[in-house]
Amino acid sequence: MSKITSNDVQKVAKLARLDISDEDLEKYAVQLEKILNYVAELEKIDTKNILPTTRAVEVVNKTREDIVKDTNVREELLDLAPNREGDFFRVPKIL
Repeated sequence: MSKITSNDVQKVAKLARLDISDEDLEKYAVQLEKILNYVAELEKIDTKNILPTTRAVEVVNKTREDIVKDTNVREELLDLAPNREGDFFRVPKIL
């Protein structure tokens, strides 16, 4: 794999609209090179018989039946408003 240069980092930063200082360019070039080397190592692993997964630990959603229930909280909710007018919330006029 070729060495990542400061110019490569500068080009990617420009494409991503990132403002990176000149003194950080070399630091990021080294870090990016390490990341790409690690990915190259991972590509050597034989994964032909491994099923794809989205996470290391399987997560199952707990669901419940959706049951409609009658509630009698309308008056309680209307009473929570700072201003109420009958069965409505009274709000300031916005122009």
